[in-house]
Amino acid sequence: MAQEENFLENQHSGENHPPASDGSSQNPLPKRKRIKHVLIGSPKAVTSTIHYLQVIGYATTGDWSPLLPTENPDEVMSILIRQTLIQ
Repeated sequence: MAQEENFLENQHSGENHPPASDGSSQNPLPKRKRIKHVLIGSPKAVTSTIHYLQVIGYATTGDWSPLLPTENPDEVMSILIRQTLIQ
């Protein structure tokens, strides 16, 4: 609540300073970066890999794009975009 009051006081006084830090957090917050996973192969191989990644808890099947045809016959691709923490 004190931070909210500090914020409101700063807004009313025309100051635009963030609330003072107590110094307890010396490490900067980790940054999130996007990473793309692309699976390319036969429909059976891509689907099987997507299901395996769900079994091991990496990503659910719903996280992946639908199977998209490539320019090669009997080949598809699926894409997963995730956020990963970079320290």
